[in-house]
Amino acid sequence: MASAAGLLTALGCLPDPRARRGVRHALVTVVAAAVCAVVAGYRSYAAIGEWVADLPADTAAVLGIDPGRRPSEAMIRRLLQTLDADRLAMVIGAWLATQLPAPPAGTRRAIAVDGKTLRGSRTGDTVARHVLAAADQATGVVLASTDVDGKTNEITRFAPLLDQLGDLGEVVVTADALHCQRDHVAYLAERGAHWILTVKGNQPNLRTQLAALPWRAVPDADRGTCRGHGRREIRTLKILSVSTGIDFPNAAQAIQIRRRRRRLDQPKRFTTETVYAITDLLVHQAKPAQLAAWIRGHWSIENTVHWVRDVTYDEDRSQIRTDTGPQVMATLRNAAIGALRLTGVTNIAAANRHHARDSNRPLALLGIT
Repeated sequence: MASAAGLLTALGCLPDPRARRGVRHALVTVVAAAVCAVVAGYRSYAAIGEWVADLPADTAAVLGIDPGRRPSEAMIRRLLQTLDADRLAMVIGAWLATQLPAPPAGTRRAIAVDGKTLRGSRTGDTVARHVLAAADQATGVVLASTDVDGKTNEITRFAPLLDQLGDLGEVVVTADALHCQRDHVAYLAERGAHWILTVKGNQPNLRTQLAALPWRAVPDADRGTCRGHGRREIRTLKILSVSTGIDFPNAAQAIQIRRRRRRLDQPKRFTTETVYAITDLLVHQAKPAQLAAWIRGHWSIENTVHWVRDVTYDEDRSQIRTDTGPQVMATLRNAAIGALRLTGVTNIAAANRHHARDSNRPLALLGIT
C-alpha cells in the first residue's frame, strides 16, 4: 500500500467545512479513522464512533487522536455529512490510482463507467441519490465518482467524472447504453482514449442497423460460461468490421453478444438475450478474446463493487440521508473495498472480519503506522 504520508497528505487537500474556532480534531484524523472503521466492516456513523471509542490508546495515538478526548459519534456525523463529496471521491480515487499495478505488457488499462442508486437515501420528499463511478476493470478499484443530482442525469456527468482521472491515452473506456452518445465519443477522442459502448433502445436507428448486419454468416469469435448468484450463463460473441453503414462516429467494429441463462434450480428453463456493442478499436488493436474480456469486465463491476456495497455493507438499507452523507459513505466504502482489492482480497466480508479482530490491522492496510 501507499505510505502513510501519501494517504494523509492526500486527505490534507480536503477543504474543512468547519469554522476554525473550536476545532478539536483534525479533518484528516477523522476521515482516516472513518476509512479504517469501514475497512473493519463498520457501516454507520454510530458504528464508526464506537470503533473510535474502543481503540486502544496507542492505536488512537497513531491516528492522531488524543485517547482522553476522542471524536464523538455526533462530531463524526456532523463533519462527514458536510464534506465536499466530489472532492473526497477525487482525493481517495487519486490515492488509490497511485497504487494500481501496471497493466501487463502489450495490454491496455480498461475503465468501466457505471452508475448506482443509493436506495436507502430516499425519503418521503426526495428521490434516492445516484452516483456515477469509474472503476479499474482489472482490480475493481473505483478511481472516480460523482454525484448525479435530481436535476440532471448520468449523461451530463460523464465528462466531469472522467475529468477527475489523469492521462487516458490508450485507455479503453466501457459504458452501458445510456452513454452511447456522440458527445461522449468526441470527448474520449480528445482525451486519447478508446471506447466500447453497449447499444440498446435509446439509439433505435443504430440498434436496427446493427441487428441487420449478416450475423448468421459470422462465426463465434469467443465463447464463455460462468456461474454466480444462483444461475449459469453461456455467452457467445461475434465481431464484424464496419467501415460503412453504421451511423455513429469512429465506429470500427460491431459486436453481437448472446447470453443464454438458466437458474440452477430450474435447469430446463433458459432465457436468451442478444446485446449489441460498438467500438472504435480496429482489428489489429484488440483481439476478439480481449474485446470479450473487456465486455465481461464491464459487467463484473456489478459483482466486484456494487454487489459488495449492497450485500456486505448493506448500502441499500443505510439510513444515512442528510446532506452529502450518502455520497461520502459510498466513497468510504469504495476506499475500503479498493484498499482491500489491491492486496489481492476476493472475499470482502471475510476481510472485514479479519480487520475487525485487531484495530491495528486497518491502519497497517492503509500504511498508517
